[in-house]
Amino acid sequence: IPKKRNTMPPTIIIPGSATQSAARHLRSSVTRQEALCLYRDILRTAKAFHWCDEKDGIPWHTKLRAEARREFEASKEEKDPLIIARMLVTGQECVREVRRKFNDADRKCWERIQQDSRNR
Repeated sequence: IPKKRNTMPPTIIIPGSATQSAARHLRSSVTRQEALCLYRDILRTAKAFHWCDEKDGIPWHTKLRAEARREFEASKEEKDPLIIARMLVTGQECVREVRRKFNDADRKCWERIQQDSRNR
């Protein structure tokens, strides 16, 4: 006699159903959280750029914040999940790369300062 398994029947998603709407809402809220997290990371990273642009004297952190805001506002109406995911991944990679380069340059400056102070 075969044992009877206690299994759940498959879920059938009917277009326009509450389940599909809830899944879409969950995806959009996760995407929104990721975008907000990326935006905050950009703002935190921009704080490190405290010097001014030589052309117009405006601090770089101000320019970077304004440009980030413009980019996010321009992308706000995008509905294609693949394009949104691509934009988020690209943004995260760019922030990571900028931080890495900034930290490397900062470390080299400190090493140079320490070397110069030893040579006095």
